[in-house]
Amino acid sequence: MVPKFNNFAAMIFSDTIFTFKAAYFISSFITLLALINPIQKIFLINSLQNQLNDSELKYISIKSTITAFIILVFFLFLGNLIFTYVFRIELYSFRVTCGMVLVYSGWMALHQGVLINLGKDVSIRDISSVPIAIPMIAGPGTITATVTFPAQYGSLVTVSAVFAALAVNLLIMLFAKNIGKVLIKLNLMSALVRIIGLIIATIGIQMIFDGGVEFLKIHGLIKIPL
Repeated sequence: MVPKFNNFAAMIFSDTIFTFKAAYFISSFITLLALINPIQKIFLINSLQNQLNDSELKYISIKSTITAFIILVFFLFLGNLIFTYVFRIELYSFRVTCGMVLVYSGWMALHQGVLINLGKDVSIRDISSVPIAIPMIAGPGTITATVTFPAQYGSLVTVSAVFAALAVNLLIMLFAKNIGKVLIKLNLMSALVRIIGLIIATIGIQMIFDGGVEFLKIHGLIKIPL
């Protein structure tokens, strides 16, 4: 009777652990996917289709995803150490800098109708890293989540969620041109690119404000309400 009870208890415990792990994964996955914002990448890729051919767009999609994954995993394990002891920078400074990059990208979309405008001296390798991999995929919000999630969900769950979220984002980037064709037929692409640009610029402004508020709080210049 006792062995049967022990087996039953072990099964219940195992199912409970699996449920918790699944819930942790779903929660972290959804959060990371929202921060990565795959919908934005539809308009990003379509902004580049007149400047690059299909193979180059595919290269950018894959290269930027791999770069973003390496960056996020790097910060997952070494983020706090790198920020605090190596570069001696605070996360609020990182937020402000990435916010400025997003404001610039959003401003370009609003005025030129493209999220990225390639100059003569800009290579696809350059834009695969900046601004696509960082901060458009691995932005300060995504990096912050990746740094803090292991304490809450565990490293294995966080890495799995990062991989899954980036995989979904990559899939959407690879099919972005096909989705864009539908939007062009409906005469929505130009307007939506500018709307997305406005949203990106707004997100950038919010990052700058958040970084400024965090700076003021850390240095005791404003009081944190209880």
